[in-house]
Parts: sequence; C-alpha cells; structure tokens
Amino acid sequence: MSNIIDVVANVPVPDLESAIPVYQRLTGSAEVHRFTFREHAVARVGAFLLIEGPLEGWLGEQRATVLVTSVREIVDVMYEERGEVLEGPHPVPNALRLLVRHPDGTVMEYLEPQR
Repeated sequence: MSNIIDVVANVPVPDLESAIPVYQRLTGSAEVHRFTFREHAVARVGAFLLIEGPLEGWLGEQRATVLVTSVREIVDVMYEERGEVLEGPHPVPNALRLLVRHPDGTVMEYLEPQR
C-alpha cells in the first residue's frame, strides 16, 4: 500500500480572493478550504494550494506538498537514503508537517492529515 495520498501544487498568488475563482473553474471544485499558516492566508482548491503573503522563509525551494498516511515513513526513507529533515515533524492545523530535502536536492513538504 502506498504511503502517498495526494500531491498538491504550491501556488504563490498576490491576491487570494481574486485567485480562488480561477482555480475553482480550473478544478471544477466549488470547495475551498481556507486557513492561516504563519503569516500567510492559504486556500486549498482541488490539487492547488494557493498562498498569499511574503514567501521568504516558507516556500523557498519547496516544490510541492505531499499528503501521506505516515510522515514517520518519510523520515525513515530520508534517513536510509541520506536525505535531510529540514523541519519537523510537528503539528500544524489538522496535520503533522515535515519538510525534507531529498538526496537529489528537491525540497518537499509532507503532511499527515489528522482525523
């Protein structure tokens, strides 16, 4: 069984409110999950995570957000494959968050949704 539930593209936007309708049309989804992370207003629309606000120190090199059943499995793989844990795992609203640098240099955020 795969540990990966879903992959979400991170999209920095200058204005969250004007971006949401465009991504709703693209995804065919009226559902919008809004929340705040650090100083950022954030909205998930389908497979897109729209992020408003200064991105320094958060996204940087991060390429995507990957939803998983277990961040512990990701930590184990990074340790075995000589990747690097940059942050976490630690709780954020509704999930455990882990930020890692893969052995090839790619930076990914992994979230384990909490029920």
